[in-house]
Amino acid sequence: MGVDISVIWFAIIVFATLMYIIMDGFDLGIGMLFYFERDPQARDVMVNSVAPVWDGNETWLVLGGAGLFGAFPLAYAVIIDALTIPLTAMLIGLIFRGVAFEFRFKATPSHRGFWDISFAAGSLLATFSQGIVVGAMINGFDVEGRRFAGSALDWLTPFNLFCGLGLMVAYTLLGTTWLIMKSEGALQRHMRDLTRHVLLALLAVVAVVSIWTPLGWQFVADRWFSLPNFFYFLPVPILVAVCGVLIWRLTRNPHSHARPFLLTLGLIFLGFSGLGISLWPNIIPPGITIWDAAAPPSSQLFMLVGTLLIIPLILVYTAWSYYVFRGKGHGYRGLSLNNMKVPLSLAAGREVQNVR
Repeated sequence: MGVDISVIWFAIIVFATLMYIIMDGFDLGIGMLFYFERDPQARDVMVNSVAPVWDGNETWLVLGGAGLFGAFPLAYAVIIDALTIPLTAMLIGLIFRGVAFEFRFKATPSHRGFWDISFAAGSLLATFSQGIVVGAMINGFDVEGRRFAGSALDWLTPFNLFCGLGLMVAYTLLGTTWLIMKSEGALQRHMRDLTRHVLLALLAVVAVVSIWTPLGWQFVADRWFSLPNFFYFLPVPILVAVCGVLIWRLTRNPHSHARPFLLTLGLIFLGFSGLGISLWPNIIPPGITIWDAAAPPSSQLFMLVGTLLIIPLILVYTAWSYYVFRGKGHGYRGLSLNNMKVPLSLAAGREVQNVR
């Protein structure tokens, strides 16, 4: 049996998207947490907890978008036409966030507030827009032949907007649990308390989406509730509940640091897998499959050679950067304490509490 290159490319795009959600999700969540944390020094610690690694996180977004463009050009064309406004808003949010991330380190105290607002607003806009895109993928697109036949505002539906809010909650939970792992003292205690509230909100979002989607889309109901599929997919909601209970319990344990974040990654993975189960094998719901939207096999094969060479390099670089800056307080730069700048320190084990 020959290898289906379209399936391989679909797996690569799904993997890149999941890696982006996981890796860029927690720093977008930290941006939105600025609305819950007003202390300037705590905000410095929050931003500096991701400063050594955040630049590489969006590599996966570029890889996924480029892969979609090359391997499934029909899907790329339809999605770009249908979601021009939310995708443009997402890019604007990412630009604002990136610029604010760098400029706040160099700003005078009087200007720091502006860049804090830009960082928080950019994170919120990018996350909300991404959630709208997720909702639109479930909603489907009006396609005639090989062209998008809907309007530029088809994405503006209650379900899509709810998905935008839901992704904001999910990324915020990633941010709170990341800070439990990377911070200490009062900030960590605040994040532990906040995590429990955000966790309840996320479980409520998951419950609403789990009810809304099968009621609103028959193909989702058929996929989840027909036999024997129901028994095959039953572990997904059970594992969501188990992860939720464990996260709740671990946030009350002052000696638990990394496990809440790892379990939150599990929650995100389960939600993403549920989306995949609902949509497979359609890449443009409700009726265009990955094979319908695929580029010629020769084009897919040509791109696959380079992609399979570059992905291991990205993984090694990513793993190494997270390993080097593991633990608490590594790589903090430009902390502003009493109007004095503390230079970047890459010394292993250096903690922010030691800089006074």
